[in-house]
Amino acid sequence: MADDGTLPPRYQLKKTVVMVGMMGAGKTAVGRAVAARLGVPFLDSDAEIEAAANLSVPEIFERDGEAFFRKRETEVIGRLLRTVHGILSTGGGAFLAETNRRMISEHGVSVWLNADLELLWNRVKHKDTRPLLRTSDPKATLTALYEARVPLYQRADLSVTCEPALSIDAMAARVIAALAERKDVLEPINA
Repeated sequence: MADDGTLPPRYQLKKTVVMVGMMGAGKTAVGRAVAARLGVPFLDSDAEIEAAANLSVPEIFERDGEAFFRKRETEVIGRLLRTVHGILSTGGGAFLAETNRRMISEHGVSVWLNADLELLWNRVKHKDTRPLLRTSDPKATLTALYEARVPLYQRADLSVTCEPALSIDAMAARVIAALAERKDVLEPINA
């Protein structure tokens, strides 16, 4: 129930929602929460790639290289967009490829979780699971990636600003509110 005693609105998801943004923006955590609230499947392109390869993303990068990984990523995103309507979390580099942006635009809607550099750094600085940050100066690397990627993330259909004080649930509510503005994506169901 909502704070005012009414039932929260129910929705029908009409297109797959693709979470895009930098590593550490919360695409997976927020995506899971959005999927749970909407009662739709949650999908993670990185997890799908890892399951198919029986290797982690860092292991794939190390063994096969980034180009190989990006090719598999495009294949997985395309398959998921065509087969399931749900919430799809993608890796930070997925939205950089024109092919991926075009597929997402044709079959779904992109939502950029827009987090500033300091928030991202605070979330990723103690993790060793980010292959692109395995450098002598990971903060400088993150800064360069951020500056290069933001202009492409700005092409997303919707942007939702991340704030350090917001919980995962509060961010999920922000995403749903943004999606609810798009009747071609999320349609209220009259109970």
